[in-house]
Amino acid sequence: MAVTNSRKLFVNLAVRDLKRTVDFFTRLGFAFNPQFTDEKATCMIVSEEAFFMLMTEDRFKDFTAREICDTRTHLEGLFALSACSRAEVDQLVNTAIEHGGRAIGEPKDHGFMYYRAFYDLDGHHWEVVFMEPNHVQS
Repeated sequence: MAVTNSRKLFVNLAVRDLKRTVDFFTRLGFAFNPQFTDEKATCMIVSEEAFFMLMTEDRFKDFTAREICDTRTHLEGLFALSACSRAEVDQLVNTAIEHGGRAIGEPKDHGFMYYRAFYDLDGHHWEVVFMEPNHVQS
């Protein structure tokens, strides 16, 4: 299926301590859109097309009648971010771990693809992936 137009991606995540979460992701190099930031939510910029809305659990509950997943015991999704190099994968994951994140397993090296994973402060599962550019066909 060919992509005919670009779409923006907004992922919404519940967090227990918004300020601590913003501090954590700021250390990983992410910026936030002040236009969509207050004491209950913020918009973390991943790229011009991808964003994570990080919301306090109370604010998140405004959008659903379902229970919020307890990420200390359950997994609500795997969130993968691309990196420009193997070194950037290691740098990003090591920084996450240094600031309270927890490593998930060992690094995986498949030759053309290298990735590592970590849990953030709220237990959300993040993967950082580098794929050799000449291996990916468009």
